[in-house]
Amino acid sequence: MRAAVLALAVAAIALAGFPGPANAEPIEAERIHVLDGDTIRVDGLQPDVRLVGFNAPETIRAQCEPERLLGEVAARRLRKLVAGGGLDLRYIPCSCSLGTQGTPICNYGRSCAVLKAGGRDVAAILIAERLAVPFHCGATRCPPTPRPWCG
Repeated sequence: MRAAVLALAVAAIALAGFPGPANAEPIEAERIHVLDGDTIRVDGLQPDVRLVGFNAPETIRAQCEPERLLGEVAARRLRKLVAGGGLDLRYIPCSCSLGTQGTPICNYGRSCAVLKAGGRDVAAILIAERLAVPFHCGATRCPPTPRPWCG
């Protein structure tokens, strides 16, 4: 039974188009387009990629003007980190229910990944610079998204 569940999980990830190995892969800066402070697009293709371990302020769907302004700063900072090169991208499974990976039900259809610049996780950099807050999900679900920017 346990082997069947594991096989089903592996198949679900494969069918969802999970893009790669668990190890970080070097990636050229030119392949990454920053959409906002915690979302990127790789090679101009969808699904977009949600960077994990943090939440950055929104720019388009901001709940207040301070959030939008800080979101623009966070996005600019992430663009600068990407432009600096020395990047490694590691895709990971999103924290979603079994069988929903790659669907709109799971993370709005986005993939999930960790991005490192110069050997440092961009999440840690943006959090240290107060441009994002920590945000950690469990294996199959996430807590409410922290959005402390509107007071």
